[in-house]
Amino acid sequence: MIHDIFIAPFAEFGFLRRALVGCLAVSLSAPPLGVFLMLRRMSLTGDVLAHGILPGVALGFVLAGLWLPALALGGLLAGLVVALGSGALARATGGREDAALAALYLTALAAGVTLISWRGSAVELTQLLFGSVLGVDDPALLLMGAAASLTLGFLALAWRPLILECFDPSFAQAVGVRGSVWHLGLLALVVMNLVAALQAVGSLMAVGLMMLPAIAARHLARDVGGMVLAAIGIALVATLVGLLASYHLDLPSGPAIVLAASGAWLLALVFGPVDGLVARHRPGRHLAG
Repeated sequence: MIHDIFIAPFAEFGFLRRALVGCLAVSLSAPPLGVFLMLRRMSLTGDVLAHGILPGVALGFVLAGLWLPALALGGLLAGLVVALGSGALARATGGREDAALAALYLTALAAGVTLISWRGSAVELTQLLFGSVLGVDDPALLLMGAAASLTLGFLALAWRPLILECFDPSFAQAVGVRGSVWHLGLLALVVMNLVAALQAVGSLMAVGLMMLPAIAARHLARDVGGMVLAAIGIALVATLVGLLASYHLDLPSGPAIVLAASGAWLLALVFGPVDGLVARHRPGRHLAG
């Protein structure tokens, strides 16, 4: 029975193996980015950028159908426009960057859905928004692997500057850390990972695999390194559980993976040793006796 539940689906079907490998690659790179977004109080930025890539993906779809290079290039360019344009608009008008970001992503979401609905079917719209394991082909695997490699390489190089920017930006500025450069690099990699996860989990679900493990990890570790490792572990387990649930219960792959990550977050929220509900309401050792 264990073989039939956990091993047989991946042994029998190549599309599930490709989906597993691709999602595991994304699970190694996206959650660490989510941890840094969370620490910088930018947890909703991932969701904004996931919506922001949609018009570029839609334009690529209108011009070339479901051809991955066109979808990826369009999504990457659109995401960068939203990420960089919000800051530019805020500086040019004197307004708040979060307000400009909200306006851009709402416009992008509406434009993307309109474009896809205009030239595509409901099935294609659902596939782009929520993903499909059948869409994970060799080019998609290469894109996921490249995004994971670039992300891990960037984090190895930018680890200390990013941590300084998160916890003591004044000191980081005093010692010459160019926070804007690392910030833009972080946002660019967020967009790249969202685009890479498009085929497997869809544009709207990709941010769930990035942020939910990171938010859950906040209840499991106190230091940044521990949070990153916990987030990666949660994402890997959520990917496996979600794909198996997708196969056995005939569920869409993207929502199944995100629901598995949501379950991990709920468990961490309740039972996590760092500010979990049980830990916060348990009497201290000096009061227990």
